[in-house]
Amino acid sequence: MNISRYISNKIDGADTGSFTSSVTKIAIISIALGVAVMIVSFAILEGFRNEIQSKIFSFGAHLQVSKYDTNNSLEVEPIGGPRLIKDLHRFKQVKSTQSFARKTAIIKTKEEVLGVVLKGIDEKDGISPMRENLVQGKFLSFPDSAASTDVLLSRKVADKLRLKVGDAALFYFIQNPPRVRKFNVKGIYQTGLDEFDEVYIIGDIRQIRELNAWPDSLVGGVEVVLKDFNQLDPVSDHMYENLRYDLKLDKITDQYAQLFDWLKLLNRNVVIFLILIIFVATFNMVATIFIMILERTNMIGVLKALGATDNQIRSMFFYRGLSLTLRGMVYGNLIGLGFCAIQYFFHPIPLDPENYYMDRVPIFWDPTMVVVLNVATFLTSLLAVLIPTYLISRIRPVAAIKFD
Repeated sequence: MNISRYISNKIDGADTGSFTSSVTKIAIISIALGVAVMIVSFAILEGFRNEIQSKIFSFGAHLQVSKYDTNNSLEVEPIGGPRLIKDLHRFKQVKSTQSFARKTAIIKTKEEVLGVVLKGIDEKDGISPMRENLVQGKFLSFPDSAASTDVLLSRKVADKLRLKVGDAALFYFIQNPPRVRKFNVKGIYQTGLDEFDEVYIIGDIRQIRELNAWPDSLVGGVEVVLKDFNQLDPVSDHMYENLRYDLKLDKITDQYAQLFDWLKLLNRNVVIFLILIIFVATFNMVATIFIMILERTNMIGVLKALGATDNQIRSMFFYRGLSLTLRGMVYGNLIGLGFCAIQYFFHPIPLDPENYYMDRVPIFWDPTMVVVLNVATFLTSLLAVLIPTYLISRIRPVAAIKFD
């Protein structure tokens, strides 16, 4: 029989109603809240990061390859699409590609006029990620016979022009000679990102080819999705060195640097916040063990007089602290994961898309991070438990027995 563990279990039952009992409850609650807050914080942080990144990637993928041009206009010189796509797929890190072209236009309705950018896409190489942003109507169809006259408007553009699904609008293209096209609103999308929602209209790339008199083989550029976004920098460097000299390679992190810088800052703030939470939980555990030792000073003196070693008595309080830590972690995981599940499935907490880029608090499930948080809390708490137990070696049996 493990004497230290046996006495620890007896102390656990004997503490009921004492001051130590109240302190231990506070320690359990502290650890539980700490674990719960850390789980929820990481789930929400990763949710924000993944939601915002997926919205950005739906417009620009990870990399964009286009013709090298000193002109800063959104309209670029055409390049051969099939050949470029074939060259890009030679890189093992490339997951998928999608051709695109852009053309500036002015939309005129009976009441409003607005300048926009028509971005033409196709789905020959796979389903467009823009489908995830659709909030009303249907996505574009790409008939084989002719270019589609359907377009997708953002919620902001639709509200400004007072257009809804099924309405038609005239698009004026400033070129020589000027062109006018009538497009139908097939659907409405919303990303919450002003960089896209205030500017872009999504349409069929064949409309832009017809306006520019391009053959079917020409595109404005190709968007590239990598297998691992974390390898963006080394992959882009390798790709740039092996592409043709007349091509330009743009990273999404450079195009929308302010958004990715904001995400990095958010990451840093959460790390600091979590360190403070662990520190508070650790401090509470140290204080709890100190109080236990002080209240059990007489018992420690008796045990030493009976021949118990310092290590045995230290182990007794160690098991007590271990029990409190595990209890707090169990409650913390139930609270944290329970909150995340409720928010993930039922969305009780909404957000203002104008300020947060999304209409509800996002949750991202990362089992690895949950395990890491639990292990970090467990190890830190054990260290906190060990620190005050070394006070036991300074307690003398005679003085401890007389202690009141």
